Amino acid sequence: HVQLVESGGGSVQAGGSLRLSCEASSNIYNRYCLGWFRQAPGKEREGVAIFDIDNIPTYSDSVKGRFTISQDDAKNIVYLQMDNLKTEDTGTYYCAADRDCNEALDEFAMDRWGKGTQVTVS
Repeated sequence: HVQLVESGGGSVQAGGSLRLSCEASSNIYNRYCLGWFRQAPGKEREGVAIFDIDNIPTYSDSVKGRFTISQDDAKNIVYLQMDNLKTEDTGTYYCAADRDCNEALDEFAMDRWGKGTQVTVS
């Protein structure tokens, strides 16, 4: 049973926009805090945005003001709206779930992961 499924990746020119979606199983969506991480080629995975237990978002400094995390409770989907994309935003984007809602953009705090979706900015 697949619990987190990402979609919406693709190729875009710098300055453009993309919206990523993460569809979660009901159990995960209702009991975990969901967020987004990314990994650029040759680099470590880094946190991008995540909701805390009160659904307040936290963003990494590198995306603050350009990316927006949101959710649709009726569809069990978490979105990542990415605007004003830069070449350094290129990477594989992963949806992740934190059972303890630690509020941290720490990959080691995540309990569930999706398989990722590729974003390429040129």
